Amino acid sequence: MNRAPGPPRPSPGAEEELRLFGLNAVRAAFAARPEDLRKLWLLPARLGDLRELIAGCVARRRGYTLVEAEDLQRLSGSQHHEGVVAAFRRPDELPLSTFLRDLPRGPVPLLWLDGVGNPHNIGAILRAAAHFGAAGLLLPKTAPPALSGAAVRVAEGGAEAVPCVRLGRIDNAIAQLQAAGFQLLATVVRGGESLYARPLPARCVWVLGAEAAGVDPALATACAARLGIPGSGRVESLNVAAATAVLLAEWARQHR
Repeated sequence: MNRAPGPPRPSPGAEEELRLFGLNAVRAAFAARPEDLRKLWLLPARLGDLRELIAGCVARRRGYTLVEAEDLQRLSGSQHHEGVVAAFRRPDELPLSTFLRDLPRGPVPLLWLDGVGNPHNIGAILRAAAHFGAAGLLLPKTAPPALSGAAVRVAEGGAEAVPCVRLGRIDNAIAQLQAAGFQLLATVVRGGESLYARPLPARCVWVLGAEAAGVDPALATACAARLGIPGSGRVESLNVAAATAVLLAEWARQHR
């Protein structure tokens, strides 16, 4: 162990690292993939709370450093570090073909993010996905990586339960999903059928658009249906993360 007045310079290979912060996020990552832990920074007050991670650092000859709160804020870029920051190897994204090959048969929902980039929304979506048993987060070919420190913190462990899947060409991805028995359902604010008006397919892909732009019209047209969540009309729509929880809850009600 060592004590340093401030955070160290980035280490070689730092571009492959994901700096996580928040107790639940760091603990969940260590529980799921302890071999990927590379470095740990923590407040002295967290020594007792993070004994297992410290032991993991020692066993794997990874460094851990006691720092001050302002150092953790600089390392994480957030005030919500909860006394710990950890560098982990960034999880691999699965290609769609590999993901579908290993996916069990039977009822399962997937989530396709079309332009959703806000890390807090992504984190909340991952948390809902883990809670309701969604099997994967599908990312378009040109989309940036979904995982960030902020997204993983908001996910509260959900990022370790729901893999990120990288799509290829949209038409190929749709064909692969349909061949695996999935129906794509686009979520829309206006002009869609009520979520509660029809049985939902056992194997479905919820296509979620960014709040400003929504789902790309061409992609929505390629989906089997366009569904909306009816409300009071006092606001135009739900936040995309809140909508995801409602969609998954209704799917789970019908199929579990």
